[in-house]
Amino acid sequence: MNLFKTTLGLTLGLGLALPLAAAVAKPDPATEAMMKKSDCFTCHSVAKKIVGPAYKDVAKKYKSDPKAAAMLIDKVKKGGSGHWGQVPMAAHPNLKDADVKAMVTWVLAQK
Repeated sequence: MNLFKTTLGLTLGLGLALPLAAAVAKPDPATEAMMKKSDCFTCHSVAKKIVGPAYKDVAKKYKSDPKAAAMLIDKVKKGGSGHWGQVPMAAHPNLKDADVKAMVTWVLAQK
């Protein structure tokens, strides 16, 4: 394969992928509003620990874990404790799966 074509292809591919990744990683204001209507911000805040961890700390802890989103979705739905201490997180079984996925995506997008 021609080195120029390979380099050009990688450059173009990365040039298209990086802006897409940045767009996906931005926290969605509509999801934040949905979380504020729920009870999420009773125990969590973006920047500091309240009862549960700050969302920025959650994002930092799990940023390299490809299984984190699925685990956190399950944690929001079922509740539990142990990942951040012994204070239990309340279960949220009535939240729609799509909403929980959006919320977890929002949390993991915090910088």
